[in-house]
Amino acid sequence: MRFGVTLLLLALTSVSGWAQGPSGAPAEKLLSPAERRISQARMLIAKNPQDFEAYNALALALSRRAREVSDVRFYTEAEEALERSFDISPGNFDGKRTQVWLLLGKHEFAAALEAAKKLSKSRPHDVMLYGFLTDANVELGNYKDAEAAAQSMLDLGPGIPALTRAAYLRELFGDVNGARQAMETAYESTPPGESEDRAWILTQMAHLDLSIGNINRAEDLLQQALAMFPSYHYALGNLGKVRITQKRYAEAAELLRQRYEAAPHAENLYELAEALQLADRSEDAKNAFMDFEQKSLLESQRADNSNHELIFYYADHANHPAEALTVARREFARRHDVYTLDAYAWALYVNGQLAEARTQIEAALSVGIRDAKLFRHAGEITLRSGDPISAKRYFERSAELNTTDSRPAREKLASFAEAPIGR
Repeated sequence: MRFGVTLLLLALTSVSGWAQGPSGAPAEKLLSPAERRISQARMLIAKNPQDFEAYNALALALSRRAREVSDVRFYTEAEEALERSFDISPGNFDGKRTQVWLLLGKHEFAAALEAAKKLSKSRPHDVMLYGFLTDANVELGNYKDAEAAAQSMLDLGPGIPALTRAAYLRELFGDVNGARQAMETAYESTPPGESEDRAWILTQMAHLDLSIGNINRAEDLLQQALAMFPSYHYALGNLGKVRITQKRYAEAAELLRQRYEAAPHAENLYELAEALQLADRSEDAKNAFMDFEQKSLLESQRADNSNHELIFYYADHANHPAEALTVARREFARRHDVYTLDAYAWALYVNGQLAEARTQIEAALSVGIRDAKLFRHAGEITLRSGDPISAKRYFERSAELNTTDSRPAREKLASFAEAPIGR
């Protein structure tokens, strides 16, 4: 499951008090940052069951735990904590704001956007509400609104949550170096004790390096993240991508297996299946793809789904173009972010609807994103549309990024060299 591309880095209010282990040593030192905050909030609730703010803190901590271990069950517990908060103090602002965060975590982006807009009218200078507005607009593809909200957030206080959002927008707009600089600043500002936050930022920096072919630097960052937060599912996933780029496919499959065991979501199983296929484990890959399809279909109608992966599975592996387009249209009705536009364009392409496919992939690229996969898709679509000059340009842009998706682009460019355009 994707917990939103722009995951929140909330600075939760620290609460004094230590839970003691059997030996008298502080047990919290053995806990993750989110687990410590859960423990602290529950201690406050035990002291005063009518403290609605403690329930709000518990809901936030549970939401953060959902990110740490990629387990949506913590969102359910967070909702229960908020219900108790509202029982004690109906409609309290902090609880309402936390509700927006939960909506984002469950990928209910349109509902989150409306709720954040409504709350911001009563608190126009609340920094985190602008963060929520940024997140929701990014995921829906409303990039101008997202940029305006992020700028308001930076104007109010250029803290860690503002910097991480600014970084993601810079990446979307094609400024990978600027995105990395913002992430570096966020990392330097994050306290050493916030191990998961720091590991997450390192992982995002590695993702940026991967996107432009800086493989060695990406690997170093991911090893740091895993040393800081062992078995971290986000870092395992990106390290698997490093190994694929290095053509170390067996190691990639093992890393992605570990990631899937830690975070057993359909999209993670899809990436594992692709790695198994690269590792020449055909039967294992076939079984993994079958399991992925069943799992993905069960959640396809929900907001929190793996529809992007399901589209590419039907288009690239199962040879079911009609099913790919059905799923793509369903997701396109919900959101128009660059990755949804790309998946929709590819589904249109495999169904021979080339004019509309080109419209959608060009709309995605018009945002400014530099992504080897999107450039390659644009090349394939324009080539089949009868525009080899544009296709060659897109393949060149994909190839120069030096990622795994650059390889098929290079193969296409080689074919151009063998049969020059215009002959």
